[in-house]
Amino acid sequence: MQKTMRGIVKAAAGPGLEYRTDLPVPEIGENEVLMKIRCASICGTDLGIYNWGDWARRRMKVFPRIIGHETTGEIVAVGAAVKDRFVGQRVSVETHMWDGTCPHCLAGRRHVCQNMTLYGIQTDGAFAEYSKVRADVTYVLADELSDEQGCIFEPMGSGVHGVEEAQVKGKTVLVAGCGAIGLTVVAACRVFGAKTIIASDLYDEKLEAARAMGADVTVNVRRENLVEIVLRLTKGLGVEAAIDVTGSPASLNSSLKCVMAMGCLVSVGLPGEPVTMDMTEDLFYRQIHLSGICGRRIWETWDDFTTVMKDPIYDMKRVIGGQFALEDYEAGFARMRSGAPGKMFLYP
Repeated sequence: MQKTMRGIVKAAAGPGLEYRTDLPVPEIGENEVLMKIRCASICGTDLGIYNWGDWARRRMKVFPRIIGHETTGEIVAVGAAVKDRFVGQRVSVETHMWDGTCPHCLAGRRHVCQNMTLYGIQTDGAFAEYSKVRADVTYVLADELSDEQGCIFEPMGSGVHGVEEAQVKGKTVLVAGCGAIGLTVVAACRVFGAKTIIASDLYDEKLEAARAMGADVTVNVRRENLVEIVLRLTKGLGVEAAIDVTGSPASLNSSLKCVMAMGCLVSVGLPGEPVTMDMTEDLFYRQIHLSGICGRRIWETWDDFTTVMKDPIYDMKRVIGGQFALEDYEAGFARMRSGAPGKMFLYP
C-alpha cells in the first residue's frame, strides 16, 4: 500500500485549511479498521473550523488535524482483534465516539457519552484518501444505498432522531426549515406515519422540494404568518409536534407558538446565539415538552434512516448541492458559504 496520501488539514490555530499531498497513511490498531474514503461531505462544523469560530477553538487543540466527519469508506484493512468487520465492506461512521464506561453509555445513551471523542475534530477524519477509526463506530451500508447516501447518515441522522423524539405517527407536524436536513425530516415524518405535515421556509424553491418529499402544506414565512396559518388549519389547537431545523431564535419562537397544549417542540438546529422565550405563557401554561437533539441514537437512528432512504419518497437529487474533487475543496466551501442548497460532496 502507498505510504503517503492527500488530505485537507487544519494546520494550526486560526482561519483557513491546507491541502497536503505528503500525509502518512494511518496505521491501524488491533480494534480499528482502515477505510479508503469513497466520498465525504462538508458540514457546517467544517465551515466553522475553516473560519476558526468559538466552537472549533474550544475543541481543537492538536495540529495538524485532518478534518471531515461525514463519509462513506471502503474497509481495506482490519485490526487483529476485529471480528465483525471485513475488507470490502462499505461503511459510514458514527462521529460521536463513546467510551462505553460512563453512566450514559451504561444506560444505553451512548450518543451523549460523558467522555465523547469527536471524529474528524479531535481525531483525524475523512477529508483524505484514507482514514482509520474504531471498528465499533462504523455502520455497514446496505448494498442498495449509494456512497452519497452513506455520507449523509451523520448529518441527516440528527433530523431523523428529531422525528423519533417527536413520535410523529398519526400526528399533525410542523417542520420549520427545509434545507437538506429539513427535507429529510419531512420525508421521515411521511415514512413514519405523520397524519399531516406542514413545512415552512423562506424560499419557494425549498418549499417545492418539501412538497415533493411529502409535505401536505407549505408556508413561506417571508410572506405569510406561520402561526396564523397553523392555527387556522388546526381549528385553533395547533400542531401536536413541531420540529425546528433552523436554530433561529425567531423560528423557534414561532414554532413554539404553533404547538398545541401538551404537544412537543423538538429543536434539531443549533442556535448560534442565546434564545429568549416567553416561557411562562408559551411553555409552562400550556405544558409543552421542549427537547433538544444531540446526534443520533446508536444504532436505532441509523436503522430508521436506512428505512427512510430506501423509501421512494426520499429523493437524493434534492439533497446533493455540489460535487467536487478533494483538491477543489475551496470551491465546495465557497458554494456552501454562498448559501447554495444541498450538501457539498468531496471525492479523493
